[in-house]
Amino acid sequence: MALNLKTFKTRALTALLFVAVMLTGLLWNLWSFLILFTIIHFGCWYEFVKLMKKMYRERYVQYCLFGLIYITLPIVLMFFLHQKTIVVFSNVESNAAYFPAEYSESFRFTILIFTIAVIWINDTMAYLVGSFIGKTPLTKISPKKTWEGTLGGAILAIGVGIIFAKVIHLQVFHVSLITAAIAIFGTLGDLLESKLKRMADVKDSGSFMPGHGGFLDRFDSLLVAVPAVWVYLYFFI
Repeated sequence: MALNLKTFKTRALTALLFVAVMLTGLLWNLWSFLILFTIIHFGCWYEFVKLMKKMYRERYVQYCLFGLIYITLPIVLMFFLHQKTIVVFSNVESNAAYFPAEYSESFRFTILIFTIAVIWINDTMAYLVGSFIGKTPLTKISPKKTWEGTLGGAILAIGVGIIFAKVIHLQVFHVSLITAAIAIFGTLGDLLESKLKRMADVKDSGSFMPGHGGFLDRFDSLLVAVPAVWVYLYFFI
């Protein structure tokens, strides 16, 4: 898969605007977070219903119930993750030296932000690695994905996670495992949405982001990775 510079430029510029909007919603206050993910929730549902209509015609309503698990449940879990700070992975008895009270009030690096960051790193690195050295197709569901790109993206994401853990004194073991889980389940989320699009015979779920498609195209990885992160936190932390 050769690197298309024009496509990459369009995707990069759109992504920068997207990142600015996401960070504003995530970091400004609770209301901005609620508004942001309410919009994402209904945007994903709108596109999901359109896909179900194309796939199942008049029987689409019953299949839309899957959206409660695929879309609504992960969004609900995101509210939980947004309240969990990254210090749950702390490697020290007291976090005061690294996360003073005023820091926590002004900017909390939450598990959700960490999850989103890992997905972005994994997706970007997988695209770049696959563009330069990708030769082995990963699956027929998404012909442009390669094993080299997928593994390269995951390895680089885990590497960044380990560096991040060491810099701010977090447990490398937990951070490595949860980063790997995000990369794996994020990729599965991408493939699941690609399968739905193939079944509906559409290229993109929507068109609100040039070069990135619709809401589901942009948040497919997050919708599947978030439940995996929640399960890890609930059972292993």
